[in-house]
Amino acid sequence: MSLIGTVPELASLLADADHVDVKAAECESTLRGFLAAAMGRRPAWMRTLFRGRAVVARLLRLRESGVPAGVPLRPEDISFTPGDKVAFFTVSAAAEDRFIVLESADTHLIGYLAVLAGPSAGGRTRFEVVTIVRYRRWTGPLYFNLIRPFHHLVVRSMTNAGSRPAPGTVERITPK
Repeated sequence: MSLIGTVPELASLLADADHVDVKAAECESTLRGFLAAAMGRRPAWMRTLFRGRAVVARLLRLRESGVPAGVPLRPEDISFTPGDKVAFFTVSAAAEDRFIVLESADTHLIGYLAVLAGPSAGGRTRFEVVTIVRYRRWTGPLYFNLIRPFHHLVVRSMTNAGSRPAPGTVERITPK
């Protein structure tokens, strides 16, 4: 069962979306812990993809053409206050232990990353990582279709990183 319908704040974003995808995993973590692990990791292959994205962004004259810094995050670094920053995103809406909606806007599109949390079997938590994209002008679909295959790799990697057990523990991850 999807968690998307349990977050009314997503309804208006989904209604006008040009692209939506969902990645899911189950683990024993809090929403803050999941987010810190998911967003604080930038392996070398991901940094290389962001460098390639920077070239495309410059060609399309986008504002955000740099490579986002990948600094380790701790759960307490994650703000749930609208307007605050989490990595290169701005918090749009959030409810502790339930969901967070993050936004990144540029001249060509607006991207939302929502992470939803809900109970699952055996005391675990189901996390759904939802990407919502709205195009703003003709370069939006051009840009997004160029990066789409890599977007899926990056978001799946983030979802997997978020659901990994803390160092020194053993846990089975169940991708959905």
